[in-house]
Amino acid sequence: MLYWWMKHVFLGPVLRLFFRPEVEGEENVPASGGALLASNHLAVADSFFLPLMLKRRVTFPAKLEYFTQPGFKGRFKKWFFTGMGQIPIDRSGGAAAQAALDTGIRLLREGHLLGIYPEGTRSPDGRLYKGKTGLARMVLESRVKVIPVAMFDTDKANPIGSKMWRPHKIRIKIGKPMDFSRYEGLAGDRFVERSITDEIMYALMEMSGQEYVDIYAAKAKELLAAQDVGEPADLPTQQRRTASGDPTDADRIPETEAG
Repeated sequence: MLYWWMKHVFLGPVLRLFFRPEVEGEENVPASGGALLASNHLAVADSFFLPLMLKRRVTFPAKLEYFTQPGFKGRFKKWFFTGMGQIPIDRSGGAAAQAALDTGIRLLREGHLLGIYPEGTRSPDGRLYKGKTGLARMVLESRVKVIPVAMFDTDKANPIGSKMWRPHKIRIKIGKPMDFSRYEGLAGDRFVERSITDEIMYALMEMSGQEYVDIYAAKAKELLAAQDVGEPADLPTQQRRTASGDPTDADRIPETEAG
């Protein structure tokens, strides 16, 4: 009930008024059945605008801290995120990471529309970073299709570190479903999972127009933090080869490790 009231009565109308969001390709989202929405991640606002613009309910994994913060503010956050259908994810690694994957697989098998950010965290600088292969594991285990999603300008409406959102037009582009049934039975093969993940990241790069950086976003945040305190920690320079084979200073296409 909270999800419906927030989307249609309280929060949704306000977001539509101030941010004038528009979506392209909504017909690519199936009307029923399990599917995985794989999106770039520019801002916290991404998790608000994508569900707002789709007819179907979208479930996003949310970091565990949103559900465990003490005090009144913590209890409010837990109530809000639970009511909005978000599921807590422990990102500490190991058994916790496997439990998160198992939860995602269960939801997909039950027919939910699950939203995932393959980069694992928000982009620190607006570029697109290397995807984590847990996404591919869920796809192979649940046997669902992946729907690539490109978010535009949510980082302008909700800049990193901002406490107040700023009115700015938001666009969402939804691509055609990607079918990975050709890899059926190969869950757990790290080369196959990397290949699938890189294919999805390439689709996101093409749709969003973002520069691709072949390191994880979490590592990029560490490097940027080091730069802020004056340590030598440059982010890698990316190059793409042209049709003639010459390198150019441009976006880099993700390179797969699978063959």
